[in-house]
Amino acid sequence: MEVHHHVNAVRRAVGTRTLEAGEARVVTLSRRYGTDVEDLWEACTDPQRLPRWFAPVSGDLALGGTYQVEGNASGTVLTCDPPRSFTATWEFGGAVSWIELSLTEDGDGARLQLDHIALVADDAMWPQYGPGAVGLGWDLALLGLAIHLETGAAVPPSFREDQWATTGAGRDYIRDAGEGWYAAQVAAGEGATSARRAAEHTIAFYRGDPPPT
Repeated sequence: MEVHHHVNAVRRAVGTRTLEAGEARVVTLSRRYGTDVEDLWEACTDPQRLPRWFAPVSGDLALGGTYQVEGNASGTVLTCDPPRSFTATWEFGGAVSWIELSLTEDGDGARLQLDHIALVADDAMWPQYGPGAVGLGWDLALLGLAIHLETGAAVPPSFREDQWATTGAGRDYIRDAGEGWYAAQVAAGEGATSARRAAEHTIAFYRGDPPPT
């Protein structure tokens, strides 16, 4: 696998948004895929295709429906505009955040943008891990999506996060993507020292390494 190609294919950004509930941080990933919007939408919403690159998802993936990602978050679909966009709550460990997915044409391909939004007051992990806490997890998901779209098959079991992270390619990907989130956080105005500390904690966590001292 060409790790650097996949790392560099993702645009990463950190921003803010004012919600009715308060100030929120926004972690954004964007990647172009060599397929059309309709196929990309199906890959992201079809319960038969989601396990091939992401995870099994049960429930009603329609406006107002609820869903459960196996071993991960649950939530409610808040808006749905096939094949262009949806928004949903992302509920995990007692915390509620939001995801927004939008798809657009990009030349002869299609671009996916994912925004993960969390209230500042509720984001207990941010001081230690920064944007990479959720960002790196989505990085790995978008990589799985790329593999699925390129091959038409499910990602191999060895790609699953807990196994792949122990390989040389996996460790390199996590390091390089973590550096991408460091750069995005600094570009958003965070001090280099605190952004570096957050990036190192995130990289160690996803690699399964001891936390840095």
